[in-house]
Amino acid sequence: MAIEKALNQLPEGLQIEADPNAPIMEVEIEIEEDDDGVEVEIEAKEVTFEENLVSEIDQDELQKVADDVLDAIKTDLDSRKEWEKSYAEGIRLLGLKMEERTEPWDGACGVFHPILSEAVVRFQSETIISTFPASGPVKTQIIGKVTPDKTQAATRVQEDMNYQLTEKMPEYRSEHEKLLWSLPITGSAFKKVYFDPSLNRQVAMFVPAEDIIVPYGASDLQSSPRITHRMRKTENEIRKLMAQGFYADVDLPEPEEIRTEIEKRQNEETGVSAIKDERFTIYEVHCDYDMPGFEDTKDGHTTQIALPYVITMLSSGEILAIRRNYIEDDPFKQKRMHFVHYIYIPGYGFYGFGLIHLVGGFAESATSILRQLVDAGTLSNLPGGFKSKDLRVKGDDTPIAPGEWRDVDVTGMTIKDSIIPLPYKEPSATLFNLLNNIVEEGRRFASVADLKIADMSGQTPVGTTLAILERTLKVQSAVQARVHVAMRHEFKLLAGIVRDYTPPVYNYETEGGPLAKMSDYDMVEVIPVSDPNASTMAQRVVQYQAALQLAQGAPDIYDLPLLHRQMLEVLGIKDVQKIVPLEDDFKPQDPVSENMDILKSKPVKAFLYQDHEAHMTVHMNAVQDPKIMQLVGQSPNAQAIQAAMQNHIAEHLAFQYRIEIEKMLGVPLPPEDEPLPEDIEVELSRAVALASDKLLQKDQAESQQQQAQQQAQDPILQLQQAEFQLKQAEFEHKKAMDQAELALKAQAEQAKNERETKRIDTQAEIAGAQLAVKAADKQKDLALRAQEFEGKQLTEGVRLGLQGVANSRNKR
Repeated sequence: MAIEKALNQLPEGLQIEADPNAPIMEVEIEIEEDDDGVEVEIEAKEVTFEENLVSEIDQDELQKVADDVLDAIKTDLDSRKEWEKSYAEGIRLLGLKMEERTEPWDGACGVFHPILSEAVVRFQSETIISTFPASGPVKTQIIGKVTPDKTQAATRVQEDMNYQLTEKMPEYRSEHEKLLWSLPITGSAFKKVYFDPSLNRQVAMFVPAEDIIVPYGASDLQSSPRITHRMRKTENEIRKLMAQGFYADVDLPEPEEIRTEIEKRQNEETGVSAIKDERFTIYEVHCDYDMPGFEDTKDGHTTQIALPYVITMLSSGEILAIRRNYIEDDPFKQKRMHFVHYIYIPGYGFYGFGLIHLVGGFAESATSILRQLVDAGTLSNLPGGFKSKDLRVKGDDTPIAPGEWRDVDVTGMTIKDSIIPLPYKEPSATLFNLLNNIVEEGRRFASVADLKIADMSGQTPVGTTLAILERTLKVQSAVQARVHVAMRHEFKLLAGIVRDYTPPVYNYETEGGPLAKMSDYDMVEVIPVSDPNASTMAQRVVQYQAALQLAQGAPDIYDLPLLHRQMLEVLGIKDVQKIVPLEDDFKPQDPVSENMDILKSKPVKAFLYQDHEAHMTVHMNAVQDPKIMQLVGQSPNAQAIQAAMQNHIAEHLAFQYRIEIEKMLGVPLPPEDEPLPEDIEVELSRAVALASDKLLQKDQAESQQQQAQQQAQDPILQLQQAEFQLKQAEFEHKKAMDQAELALKAQAEQAKNERETKRIDTQAEIAGAQLAVKAADKQKDLALRAQEFEGKQLTEGVRLGLQGVANSRNKR
């Protein structure tokens, strides 16, 4: 487009071919004519991605863009007229300005019940304390694995961001408080985060809901096809931005005075009205647009897809700036977000519900009843009525003061008969009770009801108190959580701008260390210090009291220093790191300083890279020193000091053991807090088991060798060894003598045994012979008896034979 405009400036008949697909260029043409002809100088440079594109677009096309955008803005404004009307009517209920009523009479009560303004002020006060403490509203969270470098980077980023928000951006707190005032009223409020070239730094400005215009049907900022920010700037502010090149240099028309119903009502309530507003109304439109000359192309073809742009224009239609609203290297060309939406209560549409919508009816009813009660009291105290025309009171145009008497002229009747007061009643007790009920319901619904501490016993458990607080502050806690989420988005945008404009190296050193550098912001995430789970300080205190009660029952499983430190931080006490130091706050010390801290009952910590053998030597020497032992023994904290010393020595010993295992393995072990996969943990355990066996054998050999060396060098032990050797020699001599004596006794006993054996053998032989003789004699006797028996048998046989023969003879 720029090349075409430049070519149109050439003289007729002079033609130059140009590549239509060439990069966008800014072209300057200088034409000189002389007798020899025409000399043309063309200087071109490529337009950068961030530059204003107004000068690169044809004027007719530019006018079409302006008409399209203005029509879209008018449509968006028409779609929210009812919302603006209800918002404007609700502002009156805040009671910022007392009405001067003339109905039903001059001076009638015009006060407003403060139920709505009380809820707004309380929300603003509680939220600013929880979201913006004195130390700063930002803390950091490490992304991924926690390492010493990331921990130091997180500390630097936190200090740098808090420094930016409290010192470099002095308007941030006041802008945030304005947002916290507007948010509960309207239900929506916005922050605009951007880099301001006039201030040369990041800015987070509050934008009221009425100045953010979105199309009907938009559900959130991210998905909205168009976001319009209505701004008002003076002529000088616009010209400064023109001089800086941020706005195009255009002729400024007379400023148009555009006042919405909301602005008029706000001016009425605050008592401020402008006779003439000389500011220009500017629309900054963040939208998707198919910009002529800058169409989206893919593979050399136009896609006709609308791309994100920021179009800034006056209300009269003059376009001041057109800039791309996506990252240059983004292949998807997603729009960049510059706004953060704070929502009080999410509703049906884009804008949230505020207290005007939630308790506006309660506020209006309470105001009406309150005025009736006050007017009834006024009429009861200063009643009116009828009096006869014949009654004349001197000075009857002024009220009678207390204790004052006046003269009257009465003709024909008494004063009592001449005056008839109207029957005004005293303020109704029923109406007063109704007022209290309405106010109580409204305050309860708006979560500004006070906790009735008098109804609770001093022995009420902390859990019960916490439950009552949670029920009472349920709505408020949810709103605080939404504020926390919105602030997180805001800090993310701010951190991105700070990172982009932060030098890649530290620019200077501070007392506590260097400021953050660009790479530090890539390792951490910036989050608010507020707690989304506790909306008030009282709620957080009760929560920590409950935790402390639980810790008293099982102190061994709690990190009590951390718990106490967090409790002190909730209470807002400064320098808590000095009052309750944590292990992460400790710095490496020499062993003598560690001994001094232990003797003074101060905590100490060992670090992996220290010389643990040297530290343990110094600590053991201190433990064995008789003077120290004597003085420590007289201290009432003797046991605690001894336990602290032993624990610290054990800590060094544990680190030393880890180092020795790593030497045996030949590789460093994973960090202590690093989770390991199951297979790696199993393999590591097996390797460590082998290394521990080798270390045990090595330590045992060294111990034996050391003992041998100590024994060889100890003179007392040498004397004891000599004495032992003498005793051993005496024992061996005595043993030899005893053995010789035993041998002689054994020989004598053996000879005696041999003689006894011979005697026994002889006696056995004699006894055997005697037994043989006796056996032979007995054998002979038996043989004789056998012969006698056989003779007897033979004789008996003969006799029986002879008898048989005789018997046979007789028979014959």
